[in-house]
Amino acid sequence: MAVAQEVDRGITKVMTDWSNVTASGHQDLGLKPEELPKSKCVLGFIPVIYYSILLCVGVPVNILTAVALSRLASRTKKALYYYLLAVTGSDILSQLFIIFVGFLLETAVFHRDVPVLLLHSVSAAEFAANHASIWSTVPLTVDRYVALCHPLLHRQISYPARARKIIAVVLGLSLVSGVPFFWWSDMWRNSDPPTALDTALVWTHVTIIYFLPCSIFFVLNSLIIHTLRVRKTQQRCQEDSGPKSAPPRRLGKTTAMLLAITSVFSVLWAPRTVVVIYHLYVSSVHRDWRVHLAYDLSNMLAMLNTAVNFFLYCFVSKPFRGAVRDVLLLRGPPLYMRRTLPHPQAPTNASISSLYSGNNKRSQQDSIPLSPRRTRKPS
Repeated sequence: MAVAQEVDRGITKVMTDWSNVTASGHQDLGLKPEELPKSKCVLGFIPVIYYSILLCVGVPVNILTAVALSRLASRTKKALYYYLLAVTGSDILSQLFIIFVGFLLETAVFHRDVPVLLLHSVSAAEFAANHASIWSTVPLTVDRYVALCHPLLHRQISYPARARKIIAVVLGLSLVSGVPFFWWSDMWRNSDPPTALDTALVWTHVTIIYFLPCSIFFVLNSLIIHTLRVRKTQQRCQEDSGPKSAPPRRLGKTTAMLLAITSVFSVLWAPRTVVVIYHLYVSSVHRDWRVHLAYDLSNMLAMLNTAVNFFLYCFVSKPFRGAVRDVLLLRGPPLYMRRTLPHPQAPTNASISSLYSGNNKRSQQDSIPLSPRRTRKPS
């Protein structure tokens, strides 16, 4: 998705011409595609101001998020924070490639004198960063599903080293997936009807960035919610039939954070997906000012997804708020956390560690020498 690249080229080309004519009216006039005037940017300078503010606010906020999450990851050694750190890093790449390079450098600085090879290379990098930003949430969702539905398995397979390997694989696949979009057609410059290659790239794009990840989110989140409801019902039945047990397990903050991230993504990216398909089959962004307006607004909503996670983390997670406070106040981790840092790494399994500690105590008792009174024999 060359979001800023496409939006801003449309703005700079048509800012001075405001005569809006629909595509059907042009067809009635019998004009050739190259003779038809381009659609006009109804929003004016609003996208320019919006993307500038989003870049100036989003990048520092994501950097702060990355520093706070890196502290939590090194302090707790939980795979969860490594996945969240990967999501934040991918959002930073998306902001730099799509908003900064695609918008400020190509449009504002170089304007139209960008070589075609460089233009397509930047477009492929933008798609790769976009795919990484979206697909970094998938391992997080899988990790939360395994943790809630298969807790014993989660203790065995979820650890920082494996999380880093999974993140590396996801980022590598995202980079490879951006290569075919080197041939992505420029919606603002190309006035010809979509070709078979354009159709294949559009459907590949919407499948990678929306349909496939949203399907995974929907299935796993539904299983998580169903599992929590079943456990709550079972605990209520046990309370009614027998003595009081532990209180019913509520929706955890980590699960609530996951549901918030995936829900916000699904809502913010839905308009762009619809507009891209509409552009492909119904009316062109290049000709119809109404589709142009819808495309601008949908791009603005989609890019907002790269800057909202910080506020979701602050709203849900108290440890994250504490880590952010420490970063802003230039404070390091507490001393007691530094002393107890190696402790959580020791027991890999609760039952194994307890047996080992019991055997260790027995061996220590057996190895204690007897006191002189007991060893002393009566004369």
